[in-house]
Amino acid sequence: MGKRRIVVLGSTGSIGTQTLDVVRRHSDALEIVGLAVHGRIDELLAQAREFGVDHLAVGDKALADDPRCDEARTLVGELGRARCEAGTSSEPSFGVGPGAVAALTQLPEADVVVNALVGAAGLQASYETLAAGKVLALANKESLVVGGDLIMPLAAQVDAQRRAAGTAPAVGPAGALMPIDSEHGAIYQCLLGENAREVSKLWVTASGGPFRGKTRDQLLSITPAQALAHPTWNMGAKISIDSSTLMNKGLEVIEAHHLFAMPYDKIEVVVQPQSAIHSMVEFADGSVKAHLGTTDMRIPIQFALSYPDRWEAPVAPLDFRTLGTLEFAAPDTDTFRCLALARHAGETGGTLPCVMNAANEVAVAAFLAEQIGYLDIAACVEAAMEAHERAGVQSVESIAQLQEVDAWSRATAQSWCCRR
Repeated sequence: MGKRRIVVLGSTGSIGTQTLDVVRRHSDALEIVGLAVHGRIDELLAQAREFGVDHLAVGDKALADDPRCDEARTLVGELGRARCEAGTSSEPSFGVGPGAVAALTQLPEADVVVNALVGAAGLQASYETLAAGKVLALANKESLVVGGDLIMPLAAQVDAQRRAAGTAPAVGPAGALMPIDSEHGAIYQCLLGENAREVSKLWVTASGGPFRGKTRDQLLSITPAQALAHPTWNMGAKISIDSSTLMNKGLEVIEAHHLFAMPYDKIEVVVQPQSAIHSMVEFADGSVKAHLGTTDMRIPIQFALSYPDRWEAPVAPLDFRTLGTLEFAAPDTDTFRCLALARHAGETGGTLPCVMNAANEVAVAAFLAEQIGYLDIAACVEAAMEAHERAGVQSVESIAQLQEVDAWSRATAQSWCCRR
């Protein structure tokens, strides 16, 4: 079997750079064929040179006339000529804008697309990846939160295609959609070999974020710098804020609902501050399977790329003799309202999760810009959701429809923030 050829969308972010590290460690089995970033062109060029990648994209349309884009075009031409002559690559390419990023999912030589884009912009790329019959290694939460009703049927179609073509594993899931989140990767692994009908509960673990145990009064004066200081994980700004508000966990509950076809009353969040247990599955007989391991995202990334095989660990394994105690607690949804709002959006379904997600993106950006307070994030999201529910929640029908709802929610949330 030849190398698995990978496109990485969001290659300069936390998940993207760790994906490249996994490829470095397993260059005998993995190869990068496409890279996309939002705006970090210098880093993109360095990655392209290191991995010899001749398909590149920059998502920010405002950078179309940046001289470094000319440098990128020259580079892919140089790298691509030798590969084309050897018959190992399609015609080299470089593009700017969201369309150019999504186009990388269509590369004929690509087997797997790692979607590590941040925000609702990742939905289109996830859809295009599966529509092209490729494996989607998913780190973009919004793909399922906003468009799970569209993405999961597509994934089922690709699973069926993989089984028919003999490219799926002999046993277990066909692997068209591989979750990269540590929580969903953990649940995925706990379910391997199990009968889904015998599952009584999915336990999604949360660290509790940097403000665990604080009251609403104590959160009134929280600054962006304080909210960005996550106690366990090193993540990007938006995800770090979502983790502190517990919105991140709310998004993961919705993802789990779609990924594992599990009703919301069988999905619970438990705070596990040590982040040693990445999630758990409880079965009808009372047995519980927990996924434990070192807190390093390269482990779930590597499994998503190696499935159904397991490769040598990219980090030192967890030493249970030095782990100490494991704590568990219920999340405080009165103080951290975003978790309750996300669960309500998920249970209501339709276009409400799209509204919730878009409003949250606007509110988080406003908080980071010090335009609104920390507790205003949840208040802004709630205001947008209530307005949408009054107007009438719609069934999800298309990406175009979701884009319209997303735009309405952003405008509504922006107007709310401006009035603060």
